[in-house]
Amino acid sequence: MPMLGVKSIAQLKCIYTNARSVGNKQEELEAIVQQENYDIVAITETWWDDSHDWSAAMDGYKLFRRDRHGRGGSGVALYVRECFDCIELDDCDDKVECLWVRMRGKANKADILLGVCYRPPNQDEEADEAFYKRLAEVSQSLALVLVGDFNLPDICWKYNIAERKQSRRFLECV
Repeated sequence: MPMLGVKSIAQLKCIYTNARSVGNKQEELEAIVQQENYDIVAITETWWDDSHDWSAAMDGYKLFRRDRHGRGGSGVALYVRECFDCIELDDCDDKVECLWVRMRGKANKADILLGVCYRPPNQDEEADEAFYKRLAEVSQSLALVLVGDFNLPDICWKYNIAERKQSRRFLECV
């Protein structure tokens, strides 16, 4: 019989959502997460600030978050089941709205890098390049799970092609 609470990283159950404000959806989110038994919950556009500390917690999960200070909307968050050993990687670049968490592998399994990012539709090339640079730095020799809202609608994922230069550059980096 398998031990409860112990999973191999290959069996992670994850969900991603662009919430456009978690505040009015927190109870529904918690119910779905508990019912479906997710290990990782990634969220963009949380719209949280310091006043949401008390309401953001979810039983059985560690919360990692990066709020967008001084500007309305946005923000990213990761909930990771407490049984996993995780550390948040420092990211001091305010141009890029990303959160990076390293999940330590169990029983000699490789670590996994979890990333959740929000790229505004009007993001400039300088911020894009900062993202690509940070992605290269944090993902060296790690398995990577990257989710988010990158606002690049012209990408055709079936063929990995895109019309716009910014979108083609994104495809080159991922």
